[in-house]
Amino acid sequence: MLKTVLKSSVFALALLGLAACSSTETQPGEEPFAVPEPEAGNGGVETSGLGQSQGLSQSELAEQQARAEQEARDAEMATLREVRTFYFEFDQSIVPPDSHMPLKAHAAFLSANPASQIVLNGYADERGTKEYNLALGERRAKAIERFLVVNGAGTSQIEVVSFGEEFPVDYGHNEEAWSKNRRVVLEYK
Repeated sequence: MLKTVLKSSVFALALLGLAACSSTETQPGEEPFAVPEPEAGNGGVETSGLGQSQGLSQSELAEQQARAEQEARDAEMATLREVRTFYFEFDQSIVPPDSHMPLKAHAAFLSANPASQIVLNGYADERGTKEYNLALGERRAKAIERFLVVNGAGTSQIEVVSFGEEFPVDYGHNEEAWSKNRRVVLEYK
């Protein structure tokens, strides 16, 4: 959805740039919508109105479009980086597919900002022993760490901590509550 809106915005900017190059005013002795005669000295070549004295050149327009597309990508990555909690299935430490895009955005940010550091806090639900849940929380956080490193983050930028079943988000004793507690929370230092 966001990509479609951003592409539409870029297209609208391009059309706006082209519209700014056209004119509807007529000069004395000129018919409305008449095609001008080629000017002498330009070899009979007609120009498209994208010349240096009128509006944007094709290279300037392409540069403007590239800038707009980069800004759109940056905005999308910033939005993805707002996701900081990643949930896991019961007794699993495999990074879920729906977490891949936000984690790739975090990895790209860490790669571009080597001084940035994060802490990955791993958690489990209340089922199982305290020792098992501490180990499971650590395995989950380590899985996220490996994903980030494979996608460009530095190992020195990441700290892993496990809280096991401590600090639940939901104190209920049912699947809905447990699913909220099986998580890794990414925090920037």
